[in-house]
Amino acid sequence: MSGERLAYFNGELVPESEARISVFDSALVYGDVVFEVTRTFNEQPFRLREHMERLYASMRLAEIDCGLTIDEMEAATYETIAANHGQFSDGFDFQITHNVSPGPLSIYRSIFPEGLRPTIVINCFSLVGRMVKLGPQYRTGVHGVIPSQRAVPAQFVDPKVKSRSRIYYIKAEHQAHRIDPQGWAVLLDGDGYIAEGVGSNLFLVHDGTLYSPEGRNILRGVTRKCVLELATDLGIPVLERNLEPYDLLNADEAFFTSTSTCIMPMTRFEGQVLGDGTPGPVTKRLMQAFNELVGLDIVAQAEAGAAHVAKLEAE
Repeated sequence: MSGERLAYFNGELVPESEARISVFDSALVYGDVVFEVTRTFNEQPFRLREHMERLYASMRLAEIDCGLTIDEMEAATYETIAANHGQFSDGFDFQITHNVSPGPLSIYRSIFPEGLRPTIVINCFSLVGRMVKLGPQYRTGVHGVIPSQRAVPAQFVDPKVKSRSRIYYIKAEHQAHRIDPQGWAVLLDGDGYIAEGVGSNLFLVHDGTLYSPEGRNILRGVTRKCVLELATDLGIPVLERNLEPYDLLNADEAFFTSTSTCIMPMTRFEGQVLGDGTPGPVTKRLMQAFNELVGLDIVAQAEAGAAHVAKLEAE
């Protein structure tokens, strides 16, 4: 296939440059939009149904009726993937993004003679660009830093709703990068416990046990759930509990999880070395188990992506 990638936009497949929402859309006016991002491994979506279930849970909490059943949304997703077959000829996987809003606000009804309806966008985008930084970081690990920005407590905006209203993530990332341009933010909740990263979940290992912040003030990630399942299968003890920065600083290992990066080791925290300063044995076991699950070496793919981009830039 040649030409521009296609996006699903309100029931139609259109060139992605034409998939534009109105300036009167609630997504823009209020940030009233929920979303999901999954990715492929060997061009097959990873746990798409789980992402769809979380999308519909977010819509329920946000009181958005998109007009499609979950089965119809899933079918539209596969239709979008099929329409873009061959667009990722560089051999790398891609992310699949869903954005759903209530559509234009009712006060602007006169501008839309065809009537108001929810806005649904599904698009695909290559992951190769993200791999430029990730390639070496999987080997060295990343530096976790605590920004002054806190996570938003669930009693104000429930973080289990995956919404685009996330200025606190952006602020946290800016603050983290002022501490270390390559730093990854570790957000604390209102009680001072570790919550999550920016678009990622966090784990630590101490004395062979895997710990994760409890699901109270965090987005309960699909990859987080997958890692908890893998750890159980491997016989690694797992505990979900409140964790303080003290616990992370004294951990033997730590890592972030997210859909796009999968498992990213953390080897420094707040300027200090964790463990021996390299990805630890439990982290490596989980990374290997994840590779076997998805049928792909995520580190090798990231390094290949970095090399691919470097070659293109040199030409």
